[in-house]
Amino acid sequence: MANNNGSSFDMSNLESVLVINAEADKKSSKNELDNLPPAVLKRVEALKQIQSQHDELYAKFLEEKAVLEAKYQEFYQPLYSKRNDIVNGVVEAEGVTENDTVKGVPNFWLNAIKNNDIVGEELTKGDEGALTHLKDIKYSKLDGEKGFKLEFFFDTNPYFKNSVLTKTYQLIDENDPIIDKTIGTKIDWYPGKCLTKKILKKKPKKGSKDAKPVTKTVKCESFFNFFDPPKLPKIDDIDEDTAEEFQYSLDYDYEVGETIRDKLIPQAVLWFTGEADQETYGDFDDDDDNEDDEVHDIVLEGEEGEEDDDDDDDDDEDNDDDEVDEDEDNDESEKKENGAA
Repeated sequence: MANNNGSSFDMSNLESVLVINAEADKKSSKNELDNLPPAVLKRVEALKQIQSQHDELYAKFLEEKAVLEAKYQEFYQPLYSKRNDIVNGVVEAEGVTENDTVKGVPNFWLNAIKNNDIVGEELTKGDEGALTHLKDIKYSKLDGEKGFKLEFFFDTNPYFKNSVLTKTYQLIDENDPIIDKTIGTKIDWYPGKCLTKKILKKKPKKGSKDAKPVTKTVKCESFFNFFDPPKLPKIDDIDEDTAEEFQYSLDYDYEVGETIRDKLIPQAVLWFTGEADQETYGDFDDDDDNEDDEVHDIVLEGEEGEEDDDDDDDDDEDNDDDEVDEDEDNDESEKKENGAA
């Protein structure tokens, strides 16, 4: 299970709750088996022996599979390097002769992420501006331990100082998988550019004198929350429901990382064009008007333009009319200043 150091966490307390629940389920199943006739129990034992033989073969399969995967990962690397060079305009694709002002494939990774329902689920309009600067995503296995690391490489951008953001999954068991630690890079945001938090400002009551607005910082939906893994609740707050909720968050976080590793990186161009989505789900889609399967329009350089967060603001809007987003106040002030100028 998981830990969060700077973004790493100790799972021992949560494990205790989950283990107790699992043991209770086992006792319930054992009681049901005890009620079976002796002859049936013997047949079940024979079936369990067959299962053991199967499990031994499966363990050997997993060992050979790991060796084969490592071998082919080395073969993939030159292909990923060629892809990166073309995407970022380092080299030109064969057959391109015209002198185009557009360099490489603009917003390649942004569009690939948008077209993947799992990875792009928390992507907001505000995130898109930052992700236009994403140059490449790489995957590597951890040296000397179980798990893997994802690296996101960025051009110099106006949002944060980091050139590389990483997400590391340390695993106890790679085949199950069971997570030991999940570690994400702390993002060094430029002032006023943080996409994962916003400041809410509560206006003073009407008629009050010299009252200062009360502000609070709250977490908001963003793709970049991926680099801040789920945090274990305080020990005193852990009950069965809290443990299960946290486990769900942890499982979803791993699903995103696994999808980036197994789907997005290997098939990036097909996610960019939307073909990967159609190949995966098209055979099962009988409704051409299903909005959930919509492929996003490809956004090229200069088209991402409006960072209009009206839709997101509607979702995040507080019911308290006295509470406003400080970022919106700043936008209004800028408009007034520009008008006066």
